[in-house]
Amino acid sequence: MIVKNIISSLWLAPASDAKERLSAILDSAPKGTEIFFRADDVGVPGDNCRRMIEIFRAHGVPLHLAVTPAWLTESRWATLQEWGGGDDFLCWHQHGWRHVNHQKTGKKGEFGTDRSRVAKKADLARGQEKLQSIMGASFQPFFTPPWNRFDSETAEVLSELGFKAVSRSDGEQKKVPLSDTLPDIFTNVDLHTRGEADPADGWNALMEDFEVAVRTGRVGVMLHHQRMNQAAFDFLDDCLSVIVRNNAVRLLRFDLL
Repeated sequence: MIVKNIISSLWLAPASDAKERLSAILDSAPKGTEIFFRADDVGVPGDNCRRMIEIFRAHGVPLHLAVTPAWLTESRWATLQEWGGGDDFLCWHQHGWRHVNHQKTGKKGEFGTDRSRVAKKADLARGQEKLQSIMGASFQPFFTPPWNRFDSETAEVLSELGFKAVSRSDGEQKKVPLSDTLPDIFTNVDLHTRGEADPADGWNALMEDFEVAVRTGRVGVMLHHQRMNQAAFDFLDDCLSVIVRNNAVRLLRFDLL
């Protein structure tokens, strides 16, 4: 398993007013604004993964966990289940197959144009079958692609395999449009894979992302637990506490759409 654990600059210089800024943004949200959280690259239990799940559990906020099938084993699943304390607030779904880049040029992708339809379908089906076998009824028929992108052939295959929805990054719908039968529950706020060199710029950009997302009526937040440090966990705890006290927002779950 190869997953980057680079900590973005803003988490190396915590902002003392972050909770207040976020609270002000959410206070301006129109009533009925939807919010959901999606955690990628799940499958190998570790301290950061445990801490992330425990924070969501403590606040009673749903978390959508995108699990890479090749990384999951029966024993790892048992540990993840124990941390969750049941599936009431967790939505376990598929995150590719092995999280391996197959693109020869350009942006990374596991299910892009540089692979045959047959190969892509074989990996998607293999991952689906493995998660169904290990997770049983806890597996939900949703798909998050590694690096948040796939090609049009993959979209067709996902429908053929019975997936009910996908979750990519905002903007991917314009690049690879999907049919009405395969909706895209996209994310538009990225907490941890941020590239701003200056921490202040990072905090300003993150708050702007929240502001823009709120104006759309749906805030989809993407997490990567491997890239979290104490500051990132503290902000996540603050973020969830602000949300659960806000009567204008509604927590969204993929399986209840």
